[in-house]
Amino acid sequence: MNSASHYDVAIIGAGMSGLAAGIRLAHFGKKVCIFERHNAPGGLNGFYSLAGRRYDVGLHAMTNFVRPGVKGTPLGKLLRQLRIDRDEFALCEQKQSRVAFGPHGETSLRFTNDFAVLEGEVARLFPAQIDGFRRLVAAVRAFDDVSLVAPAESARAIVRRHLTDALLEDMIFCPVMYYGSATEQDMEFGQFVIMFKALYLEGFARPFDGVRVIIRVLLEKYRAAGGERRMKCGVRSIIAREGRATALRLDDGGEITADHVISSIGAAETGQLIGSDVQPPVQHSAFRTPPPSVPVGALTFVETITILSRQPAALGWGGDTIIFFNDSPHFHYARCEDQVDLRSGVICIPNNFDFGPGRELADGIFRCTCLASYSRWAHLPEETYRADKLRWYAAMQRSAQRFLPPPPAPDAFTRATVTTDMFTPRTITRFTGHLGGAIYGSPVKNRQGRTALANVYLCGTDQGFLGIVGAMLSGISMANYHILQRS
Repeated sequence: MNSASHYDVAIIGAGMSGLAAGIRLAHFGKKVCIFERHNAPGGLNGFYSLAGRRYDVGLHAMTNFVRPGVKGTPLGKLLRQLRIDRDEFALCEQKQSRVAFGPHGETSLRFTNDFAVLEGEVARLFPAQIDGFRRLVAAVRAFDDVSLVAPAESARAIVRRHLTDALLEDMIFCPVMYYGSATEQDMEFGQFVIMFKALYLEGFARPFDGVRVIIRVLLEKYRAAGGERRMKCGVRSIIAREGRATALRLDDGGEITADHVISSIGAAETGQLIGSDVQPPVQHSAFRTPPPSVPVGALTFVETITILSRQPAALGWGGDTIIFFNDSPHFHYARCEDQVDLRSGVICIPNNFDFGPGRELADGIFRCTCLASYSRWAHLPEETYRADKLRWYAAMQRSAQRFLPPPPAPDAFTRATVTTDMFTPRTITRFTGHLGGAIYGSPVKNRQGRTALANVYLCGTDQGFLGIVGAMLSGISMANYHILQRS
């Protein structure tokens, strides 16, 4: 256990953004310590062991992938700022992904890490929309998505200036929202641009051994730069005087002091630590005048993980890496009335990345994600909770498989199933502390990362950069903006 009591910077949370902020600061000689309540780093993008197997949490794919030599991209900036060689992440590209709409995915847009594939699909399926689509892409490319002072505009409104087909609009929004939106039914345009670039203009990749590779690299860089960590040591409260944090009170009752504090745990969650009615200045909040307080995010998810004795290709599922599906006339992205919303979701098949000749994951893996309701999961008696997980697990598998080729036999999936797991909004809150089980935080984003206290700053999803690469860039940006540039 580290015993120092004062740091240049204290970082709350050992997720991707907190680790990246710590590396950046330690590289410049700052005395930094990360405080993490749980026993494993990674936050929403971690991994865990169960019955001898290791499961990824959160990571379907690392977005923003570009091939070596491509300049001026988020991935390149991340690697440069954290002094990581891209080979250390050992990223393997996706094969292809799809957006499948209709009761059985009758309308399907393919996309890969080559944007020309998606452009060709739009031209084929929506020929009257292709010119508008190209104008939208030009607007996305021209937008400064890393600006900390960009005005807020509705993404739906801007997209509709270019596209007139509601089906195409919904199909474009479905992956972007599922992989990053904290706002129901719409997004702020800057957030839309971040995700459009990350998914469509750049692409998906994954290390062969999953998210643990990324976490291992970050931990090694942080340790080598001299950073400290205190695991299973959360922050109970932030003690303030005259508008500044003067100390952090820890879960064990101890206190430490720091000149600066960076919090990666979320805006509302950080506000609880501060314990003040004064709210941070907010740059935008769902295109209207900001409310007097930062709302807790309403969007949460369930995910099932199925381990198979066969490669998914043996079931006829070897072509698609990720499938975003929707069975309804309109894509509905909002909090659920029921425990799970089966109308839409995401299928991820980690085996279907291009790992190279003769290289395949030891197990078949089938993951399915759907929107969920926090309130309908959070307070169930344990027996009811377990029974409901079993019931919804089966329902999610039936729903997802409508969008896949039929397996060689009706019971092939069941017979190939070795073991399963499922996380719910209750799981998310238990292991991350995120209020309401919110994956993407509050719909209110604070691009400058300011809080009610002059020396406490936000990084991570509530600062506004999205995805795994975005989370790390958020930590880097806040470290640069608030601390290194003023040193």
